[in-house]
Amino acid sequence: MDPDQYCEQRIAATRSSLQYSVLFVEPEQRRAINALYAFRREVGDVVDECRDPGVARVKLAWWREEIGRAFGGIPQHPVTRALKHVAARYTLSQEQFLEIIDGVEMDLDCNAYRTFKELSLYCYRVAVVVAIMAAQVFGYEDRRTLKYAHELGMALQLTDILRDLAQDVRRGRIYLPEEDMARFMVSREDILHGRLDDKMRALLTFEVERAELHLQQAYARLPEQDRYRQRSGLILAAIYRALLKAIKDAGYQVFTQRISLSPPRRIFIAWQTARREKRRHLNRKA
Repeated sequence: MDPDQYCEQRIAATRSSLQYSVLFVEPEQRRAINALYAFRREVGDVVDECRDPGVARVKLAWWREEIGRAFGGIPQHPVTRALKHVAARYTLSQEQFLEIIDGVEMDLDCNAYRTFKELSLYCYRVAVVVAIMAAQVFGYEDRRTLKYAHELGMALQLTDILRDLAQDVRRGRIYLPEEDMARFMVSREDILHGRLDDKMRALLTFEVERAELHLQQAYARLPEQDRYRQRSGLILAAIYRALLKAIKDAGYQVFTQRISLSPPRRIFIAWQTARREKRRHLNRKA
């Protein structure tokens, strides 16, 4: 199995919405995006699957060294062998990959966040940096597109936090800011025990609206001339917007189930969005 095949299978195994978002882009860009997200998944799994924090830190240190080899030597892992060519082709920096590792390592040091500002740093490192690199892969004319990528990355991560709330609680992590919990009079114990009362629903409604706001800001900050290039991100945005609606429609039952969209639904949203953006692109050129 070559490095590109490894990355493709790594993404497919996660059943991520990412695989639907790259259905309508060029094969070279698809391979690059698969490599980026496979790296994000590899380092994320170090923390999620390793029970010993000391061992997890050793593994993350290895990944830092491996990124160094990808940029200045001979990488050993299939993902970094794929990334070596991706980074050179799309002018991605070593610092960006190290920032992602720093973000993942935050899960070893922190299992709660006092403020949204603190949480924003975590979101930036584990999601926004990846979104910005993806925007670089797809290309842009206007640097404001990087601001779109920033908002998109925030929206995606905040949505993931809501979708995975019960799973994260089982790992001893609560990503909802404590200042938000205090505002709606929700305690840490309420979340640990999954008490879905009116106060909890009010808190979750607030968090969904925050994620939706970042999606709206992403759309607003994407320059028209770069929309078609960035259609993969717009597909992800549409899927995640539908996921936020599904969370609301399910009455915020995030403690008892992992709310998700079916593969056919995600394929339809991807096709619909790609079709709309192509039509918009052709009309703009006419």
